Amino acid sequence: MPSSPIAVPVALQDSPYEILIGEALLERAGELAAKVVAPCRSAIITDDQVAPLYGERLLTVLKAAGFDAHLLIVPAGEASKSMEVAAGLCDRLIELGLDRKGAVFALGGGVIGDLAGFVASIHYRGIPVIQIPTTVVAQVDSSVGGKTGVNSPLGKNLIGIFHQPRLVIADTNLLSTLPKRTFREGLAEVIKHAVIADAAMIDELPLKTGADLPALISRNVGIKARIVAEDEFETKGTRALLNFGHTIGHAIESVAGYGILSHGECVAIGMIAALDLSARLAGLPQDQADRVKAVITACGLPTIIPADLPTEKILAALGRDKKFDQGAIRFVLTKELGSAFVSDKVTLDDVTGAVERLQLN
Repeated sequence: MPSSPIAVPVALQDSPYEILIGEALLERAGELAAKVVAPCRSAIITDDQVAPLYGERLLTVLKAAGFDAHLLIVPAGEASKSMEVAAGLCDRLIELGLDRKGAVFALGGGVIGDLAGFVASIHYRGIPVIQIPTTVVAQVDSSVGGKTGVNSPLGKNLIGIFHQPRLVIADTNLLSTLPKRTFREGLAEVIKHAVIADAAMIDELPLKTGADLPALISRNVGIKARIVAEDEFETKGTRALLNFGHTIGHAIESVAGYGILSHGECVAIGMIAALDLSARLAGLPQDQADRVKAVITACGLPTIIPADLPTEKILAALGRDKKFDQGAIRFVLTKELGSAFVSDKVTLDDVTGAVERLQLN
């Protein structure tokens, strides 16, 4: 019999919630959800890859717990993170009769979590969302913290709002059906957390057979939960530390075309650049930078930009990133593994050089 889930609190002043991590939690999702949201008319938003695996199972357990649940399926992939898809889902919620007392269940990876959370945030000016992440990247990172949104043709995640979930249910059994590439990309966020807050975790990667996934995931979400609780709306600078590797990573993802490189793969490449700049500008010992790069490689993640991505297009995409403040670059660097800081001393020339070195690496 599966053990009790690990509960990690997200101690926000106005909207605290828990992340539950463990095995076989999908079968308990109805009873767990009913503790934080009264059974109501609700929608499961998922994609056409996850739905055949888990959609009907979740529908059944929600109905057994008294939820009048309906399954809404969108195409898998970043292309579904758009205003057009979000508007279409809102129309479907209205057609199904979901009003202010309704709720949304986000069943999927980071794309579904962002999209479904965004839909919940704007439908009737906000209804509850419960996150049920099905990928490593979503379980260790994106399902926690309330950042929701969709992509613009001009950049990733430029349209969005903070909308905290009522609950996150991270069933580690759901990771067993992931393709190897999808599983590996989630390790990029684990490496990121290790660099900024828990250097010892680097030594635990790549994962060995039989790794204790609930313990690893709880360790990661514990890092994120602490940072989110301190800086929920990214106004104090602390939450920006979670962007390590993301500034250049998002630009690469945007220029490559969503779906060519995965989010985690782009973050991995972005971390190589961030480590490079940290060694050059912040005093990060080169052996520590090399250590992280070796782990990125060992996890099967890329370390160079594809040859067909022009530097000038990546730099143009960088200029539209949310992490620019009135045109100034806010770049996350590390002086030593296990810590990070936001620097405003990184110049465009510095970033240009880092991007060019990614193509020569």
